[in-house]
Amino acid sequence: MPGLFIIAHAPLASALKECASHVYAGCPQRLLVLDVAPDASVEAAATEALPALREAASDGSALVMVDVFGATPSNVATRLAELANDLKLKIVAGVNLPMLLRSVCYQDESLDALAARATAGAIQGVIQVAASTPQQQSLRSPAHAATHHSSQQ
Repeated sequence: MPGLFIIAHAPLASALKECASHVYAGCPQRLLVLDVAPDASVEAAATEALPALREAASDGSALVMVDVFGATPSNVATRLAELANDLKLKIVAGVNLPMLLRSVCYQDESLDALAARATAGAIQGVIQVAASTPQQQSLRSPAHAATHHSSQQ
């Protein structure tokens, strides 16, 4: 089972873990986080994170989720992959709560499948919500639903 490791601008990583713990009372112990301070250097943060990454990846693999591609947390994750080249890592950018919850739910899958599910969870979790009552909201337009329904008959 791959470990889960969130690296994000402080305090986002810890906040996401707290949210996951709120939803899942028994949040996985192998969900570790690193909050990157505004003045942190990539090398210092990577050195600090390496023991936690090794703990998360106790079976030799981990999904590393970062907040913004190209920002310091992303660069820390890339540096960690270089430092821990004995581990199998997948790094995905754009961590949000839907991505994390999907990752926790499917943590028993292979690392490749977990990375795909995490990415799908992040994308599917971003929805433009109309200013109407919840009963009137749908992920599909009424026209799409009618067309889809008629083709099913």
